Amino acid sequence: MAAINTEYKEPSYGNWRVPRSAGLGNLGAIGTGIVMAGLLAGIISFAIWGLFPGLAVLAVAGASALLLTVKDKHGQSVVDRFGTRMSFRLSKSSGTNLYRSGPLGVTAWGMYQLPGLAAKSTLYEFTDSYKRPFALLHVPTTSHYTVIFSTEPDGASLVDAEQVDAWVANWGGWLAGLGDEAGLDAAAVTVETAPDSGYRLRNEVTMNIDPNAPDFARNVLNEVVQTYPEGSATVRAWVSLSFNAALRSGAKKRTPEDVARDLASRIPGLSARLQSTGAGIARPMSAQELCEVVRIAYDPPAALIIDEAHAAGSPVSLTWGEVGPSATQASWEDYRHDSAFSASWTMTGAPRGSVNSSVLSRLLAPHGDIDRKRIALLYRPMDSARAAAVVERDQNNANVRITSGNRPSARALVDARSAVQTAQEEAQGAGLVNFGMVVTATVTEKDRLADAVAAVEQTSGTARVLLRRAYGAQDTAFAASLPLGLVLPKHSLLPSEIKDAL
Repeated sequence: MAAINTEYKEPSYGNWRVPRSAGLGNLGAIGTGIVMAGLLAGIISFAIWGLFPGLAVLAVAGASALLLTVKDKHGQSVVDRFGTRMSFRLSKSSGTNLYRSGPLGVTAWGMYQLPGLAAKSTLYEFTDSYKRPFALLHVPTTSHYTVIFSTEPDGASLVDAEQVDAWVANWGGWLAGLGDEAGLDAAAVTVETAPDSGYRLRNEVTMNIDPNAPDFARNVLNEVVQTYPEGSATVRAWVSLSFNAALRSGAKKRTPEDVARDLASRIPGLSARLQSTGAGIARPMSAQELCEVVRIAYDPPAALIIDEAHAAGSPVSLTWGEVGPSATQASWEDYRHDSAFSASWTMTGAPRGSVNSSVLSRLLAPHGDIDRKRIALLYRPMDSARAAAVVERDQNNANVRITSGNRPSARALVDARSAVQTAQEEAQGAGLVNFGMVVTATVTEKDRLADAVAAVEQTSGTARVLLRRAYGAQDTAFAASLPLGLVLPKHSLLPSEIKDAL
């Protein structure tokens, strides 16, 4: 009888790729068009005006191609960096990088509304089919409605590796299923680590301690309550789903009541499927809970007051017009908001090669140099019809890059094999999801911000993700890391399709 090999082999994950349009060399479709137009203009100039005007036109065309082709490790060309710098200078000269609210602010109504992308947002609260209240955030700028789930992740400590693999597989299935959810445009997972105030533990022990317990046991519990908050941290996670006001292109936009009526019957199923992904018990957040999360993000010391009120049994009443900061200032490389300072990064490159399921562990873990850290994973699922067209077009473009030259580069060959594998997996039923990451580190003292920046950049190396400081867009990146369901491509002046084609 042959022996059965029961040795466990940890699976790996990878094959993340950025679809590219076909073009000459590193140029996309639009860049190739600019080069060809420049060559044509040069030939016409030679024929009409002579040698030197023609050479001048070709020089301008060559310089334009060079500016578009030469890119840094983050995929940014000279034109991209120059545009970012000029955009921030215009913002700074016009004063839009400064924000003041409240009775002494510049807003006529004197409220503490949110700044930036979420300034026009409106918060509603409805009940689902289980009679649970859920917050519904409306962003009229992009016509999106967002529902947020609060989760209690189980964590991977003392968990069998096979169970972790099952969670990862279920999470992939959950993301793939989002592509078939009617009206869903984006999803996001936000993980926040922050110091634990200890009020919840103190309240739990005080309410459940036995008055007849021995003095030794009572002293031990009291000592635990007093010493536990020192150096301890709390980890919270939220999952936000953003739905379009119109179910399909050209359809009439729905009212908040219509969207809430539609989501009321879908929320229980979505939250139940989340539990199989290792997210633990998932429940929709109420409007009050969302207000507290956003208020604490902009003013971290408010967490102590809110936790103390909850521990004392006192209700905390916040409205959406009271959760914003009283003052903010967006600088080139950091962001000051009320009593804290933050720095944010965006992901410009997924891990190359294969990684295991714990690749983000150190990046997600609490750090002593960071008071409050948020990692937001942003997803944009594709429906099956669009996914099939995208992978086929990407495969064709990869083949064009191989056949356009006599000796294709090694990277072009690897891209072609990766495109073929992606197309095969999609044909077998796998989902296609665009994803990104935003990381925000917050400290309450300006002098500690440099240490927080160093901590994030060090742990991002172990996570094998390429992070770029959100220069000139710190306020936008900070808002994107919050569980608000902001769909960033919809706020961009330049569509992502044009950016990919450059």
